[in-house]
Formats: sequence, C-alpha cells, structure tokens
Amino acid sequence: MIRLRMMIFGAFAVLLISCSNGGLPGSDRPSSSPTPVGGTTMKLESPAFSANGLIPSEYTCDGKNISPPLTWTEIPTGTQSLALIVDDPDAPRGTFVHWVVYNLPATLTELPAHVTMETDLAGGLQGKNDFRSLGYGGPCPPSGTHRYFFKLYALDQPLRLPAGASKAQVLTTAEGHILASAELIGRYHRRS
Repeated sequence: MIRLRMMIFGAFAVLLISCSNGGLPGSDRPSSSPTPVGGTTMKLESPAFSANGLIPSEYTCDGKNISPPLTWTEIPTGTQSLALIVDDPDAPRGTFVHWVVYNLPATLTELPAHVTMETDLAGGLQGKNDFRSLGYGGPCPPSGTHRYFFKLYALDQPLRLPAGASKAQVLTTAEGHILASAELIGRYHRRS
C-alpha cells in the first residue's frame, strides 16, 4: 500500500512539473508568452530618457511635441518586420494611444528624434493615434504623472495594412506572428 502511494505521488509530481513547463510531455501547445528565437531578449532604449525616467518636455505637448529617439538591439532571427506602439494606460478614459508605427524593416535598429509623416522609414508606415491624427502625438496628461509605454514587436511577417491603421488593427493582424517584444516606460508630469 505504501509503495502504491509513493508511485501515485511520483506520477502526480511528474505531471505537475510537466504542466508548469508548458504542457504535458510531448504536448505541442505553445507557451503563453512568445519565446524569442535563439533565446535572446530584445532591448528597447532611448538616449533621451532612462527606463522609468522622466520624458523631457521637448517630446511632449508642452515642448516641441516631437518623437524621442529610440534604439533597439537583439532582434530575433526570423524577424521580417517591426512594429512600435506608444500608449498611456493612466489616461482618465482608458488607455490613450500616442503613436503607431509598423512594417519597419528588421534591419532597422533605431528611430531618430522628430519622426514626421515625411520621414523615410524604409517602408515603415505610421498609424492613427488617439488625437485622431497620423504619426506621433506626445505626452499631454491633464493632471498628475502618467506612464508612457513604448512597446516594440518583432514579427515574422510584414503586416498587410495600409497607412493609418489603428493600434487595435495592428495588434489583431500581428496576433500569432510576434516573435519577441520589448518595452520601455517613460513618465511625464505637466507643470501647472
């Protein structure tokens, strides 16, 4: 009887360990978060502000309202295009989208400051933000300190979307094609 209990306990332990590693042994079920090809993790940074640091007013509605410079590294093998979404989850009426860029070539490793609709993005397209315009719209919180999430996605194919697509359209079309992602958070507080 004790031996039977030990065998059942051992089988149960193996089952628990297998499930915590992504599924039953032999399961082809993918994990819940995309794993970068080659075991790398993308990195997204800005020379204008540090992670969780304050975004300089130059890049906001209180300054020149230009996009900040961004750089990224460790793009996974197999990446065919990149997409960038910038949004503010602290907005009073829910997440507010500030910038949507997609179909950037996988060979691109940075965006300069002051990307406009005329900037050559080597085939990349800009989408519609929640200011109801195309391109970048800088932080402009009504009050308090808000967080701005810069999210970069490595995709295994270009997105079949025209210029002016929304964040929702980009994410829906990218579903199942995200190889890896990176995030940079900046903060901004308007002076009274």
